[in-house]
Amino acid sequence: MQEKSSFLKRLKKVIASFDRVRIGVIGDFVLDLYVYSLATRVSREAPVLILRYEGEKIALGGGANALNNVKSLGACAVPLGFLGDDNEGKKLVAAMEERGIPTHGIVLIPERRTVTKTRILAGSHHTVKQQVLRIDKEPEDKVPNEYRKKLLEKVKEALPHLDAVIISDYGYGTVDDALLELLSRWNGIVTVDSRYEVLRFRKMTACTPNEPEAADALGIDCITDDNIIDAGRRLLELTGNQAVLITRGRKGMALFERGEQPKFIDIYGTDEVADVTGAGDTVIATFTCALAAGAGFYEAARLANYAGGIVVMKMGTATVSCQELLEAVEDDLS
Repeated sequence: MQEKSSFLKRLKKVIASFDRVRIGVIGDFVLDLYVYSLATRVSREAPVLILRYEGEKIALGGGANALNNVKSLGACAVPLGFLGDDNEGKKLVAAMEERGIPTHGIVLIPERRTVTKTRILAGSHHTVKQQVLRIDKEPEDKVPNEYRKKLLEKVKEALPHLDAVIISDYGYGTVDDALLELLSRWNGIVTVDSRYEVLRFRKMTACTPNEPEAADALGIDCITDDNIIDAGRRLLELTGNQAVLITRGRKGMALFERGEQPKFIDIYGTDEVADVTGAGDTVIATFTCALAAGAGFYEAARLANYAGGIVVMKMGTATVSCQELLEAVEDDLS
């Protein structure tokens, strides 16, 4: 009981320090657009539903969701990345500024399309709206070198003022070799959440792949209870990172550190989730805030696990507040 009490005290101390850390988020910023509609009838023109528009809302998605979670947890969030100088990009900048997030680290590119994911949700008056369609807008060209140089300079200017950096890689090419080389020389915490190229980001502090991402990186069909330990150790060796945190959905998390035995963390809350959209962003945001606040890898993983358990019970791209995290910790450990 004493050990549990001291661990609770330690986690609460870490959470209380979130408001003293500054986290840079370098990555692919996405505008999430949710369109709500009422399903009325089947069309005569084709076997499709006719949906009556009811309203819409925007949310910070992709790397911007990790950014938003950092802010929600009480830390200072600093975005560093590209957006198109279009209506969607302007909406995303405005949404950040409304949340008190500074946007001077964002490079706007003329005539470039901002990544936008439009989710159409439909239902009746008395049911929860369900996603029936998603439309993605993506840039079709590479970022010109002149704008890459601008971002590199902004990152150089920001690093001396940051406690940690999150690389949020959704496959849209924000983080190039020059940025990686700069970060590899920086004496700070760098965590990585990469959807498609886990092994590209080497010798960082930690990475947080989910099971499919880990399996893809290792060239195997899937991660199972039988191969999870071997997979984690191989990722630790191949990345050269100090730690690897594999998120396992309803099975919780598995933490691998150099010189330590693997640690398995059970899921917090229920495995009957509402929506997993953006859960990985919440995990890496919490994990990184905790490391920057002085937590060890296991302490940071436990806090990230609580945050992940909270956010999957919310619909859409969501965040976790510092108070929600504190209540979860107290509920589980008191």
